[in-house]
Amino acid sequence: MQSVLNRRLLWVGGKGGVGKTTVAASLAILAARRNKRVLVVSTDPAHSLGDVFDRTLGDTPRRLLPNLDAMEIDPDSEVEAHLNRVTQQMRRFAAPEMMQELERQMRLTRQSPGTQEAALLERLARLILDDDAPYDLVIIDTAPTGHTLRLLTLPEAMAAWTDGLLAHNRKSAELSGVLKHLTPSRGQDVATPFDNPTEDALSGLDERTREVAETLINRRRLFHQARRRIEDAKACSFLFVMTPERLPILETQRAVSVLEEVNINVAGVLVNRVIPKEADGAFLQARRAQEATYLERIDTLFKHLSRPTLPWLATDVQGIDVLESLADKLEHQGF
Repeated sequence: MQSVLNRRLLWVGGKGGVGKTTVAASLAILAARRNKRVLVVSTDPAHSLGDVFDRTLGDTPRRLLPNLDAMEIDPDSEVEAHLNRVTQQMRRFAAPEMMQELERQMRLTRQSPGTQEAALLERLARLILDDDAPYDLVIIDTAPTGHTLRLLTLPEAMAAWTDGLLAHNRKSAELSGVLKHLTPSRGQDVATPFDNPTEDALSGLDERTREVAETLINRRRLFHQARRRIEDAKACSFLFVMTPERLPILETQRAVSVLEEVNINVAGVLVNRVIPKEADGAFLQARRAQEATYLERIDTLFKHLSRPTLPWLATDVQGIDVLESLADKLEHQGF
């Protein structure tokens, strides 16, 4: 498991409430101890990463320990920045009387399904590809499966949108050409419709369509490069966190299967909150008996993966001191 901290990118994810943010923070501390320059990032709008560190975090990296920075990406801020860029682009082409309606549409878009995720995915893609950032390791605390699969499929989606836009524009150009040549005053035969596969894809476009197409092509390139980075097992890995309970096991099983089907490297599954051997009492004995069946199932389902464990702690995890002790436990588990 130590190799996961030697990659450039580590995703830590799992079902809500299993402790993935705690694990991500503890791994970041462990890597920083080894003189790696680490950035740990959360995309959780609940801002749980700051709660775990017991520090106020924002949208830019904050130094918490030597070699360790942390930040929380605010999805709402990403949406606002994204829509502001779109609005500024549209202002260049919209008639003044249309601006009120444009701004109304932008307000509605803020609440539209998928808007937040689209802006967040673009920010994540840029973060993944920022090789100039002063970090050896970037740990992303998020729900990885959905985001990752969307990043993997977005290049094809962007290609479809771009090709559709260009095809529509070409059809408009063809129709315009036909209509012009049918005009009696021209005195010419109908010209052959524009269809030159060797011509530059953006040639002949009006300024507005060209700018929109260039934006789509650039985003398509961005997501394609992010996909290549995620697929590179030498650069990227995933660690799933679960508790020894039925629902987290089922969700993790599905997530691991999906990623492995598309050849994404899964480093292992970390089983969190295992009842310590020294815990006593009839209630805990009953829970331990049930837990044993789940641990056995985990060993069966994920036998091809590393399966480190962390104990159930007597207190909540908050503050760097507790995270330091968890980093010790992770190191003993082979990280």
